[in-house]
Amino acid sequence: MNVPPVGAPDHGAPSVLPPPGPVEPRSNLRDKADPAAIRARHRALFDAPLVRRLQPVAIVVILVGLTVLAVWRLDVSFARLGSGLVQIATILGQMIPPTPGSHLPVFLHALGETLAIALLGTLVGAVIAFPLGLLAAKNVIPNVFAHFMVRRGLDTIRGVDVLIWALIFINVVGLGPFAGILAIAASDIGSFGKLFSEAIENADRKPVEGVLSTGGSQLHAVRYGLVPQVIPVIASQVLYYFESNTRSATIIGIVGAGGIGLHLAEQIRVLEWGKVAFLVLMILVTVAIIDFASGKLRFAIIGRSSVAVD
Repeated sequence: MNVPPVGAPDHGAPSVLPPPGPVEPRSNLRDKADPAAIRARHRALFDAPLVRRLQPVAIVVILVGLTVLAVWRLDVSFARLGSGLVQIATILGQMIPPTPGSHLPVFLHALGETLAIALLGTLVGAVIAFPLGLLAAKNVIPNVFAHFMVRRGLDTIRGVDVLIWALIFINVVGLGPFAGILAIAASDIGSFGKLFSEAIENADRKPVEGVLSTGGSQLHAVRYGLVPQVIPVIASQVLYYFESNTRSATIIGIVGAGGIGLHLAEQIRVLEWGKVAFLVLMILVTVAIIDFASGKLRFAIIGRSSVAVD
């Protein structure tokens, strides 16, 4: 028996390579490399109108022109920017080390006031926005005119910034935390109304039809078929806005709506940068704690303990 040497090709064994595919004719290959053939196959691209081909260039030119005009009209000065960066470096040096001085109890009380403003403003806004969200949902109010008016009203409220609301309510009810609560509540009504209506419109219709098929009224269908579906989503959104409103309560405090923002503005005015740094650190730590706690609560509400990572 003759055994072929090691490494010699085995001509008797079947080949494991796949059979070669069909060879494309040389004429087709030449056509693919021929500019005239390519132009003939893609005539719509090569023979596009001049206006269409110049449109991207025109858009870029307009954007560049508007940018240059804005820089010129707004008196943007890179020289002042350079000197400002030097001033920022000086201020950052004066912020070290952060210190509350003898104002730690006052700062802690103001921080608690800020949290109370954010919490009460968020809750008041959510309570008022919930029925408005029902009225703005197309699957609850079939009347086009009714939910159109509610939606435009919510858009109007949402279009006014929380700082403007704070200035308005300061003139209405005076300085203090009450104005801050009303400002955050008014701002959140528009945002919550839109989010709640969208969550209601995206709810499953089958539970509602099930309640109606058993003889329930439209009110029963909303109460037992629709609301239980959207409550977890609404609660999650309210928790997120509470975290966001904690920062907003700091800003509106600067204009006199109570909270830690008032002390922050005072310390900046008298150039007490060490105390400013301490107040900023207090705000950052508080927001981080609220973010962590609200994240855990949101996942618990929607039925998940953690986010799955692929």
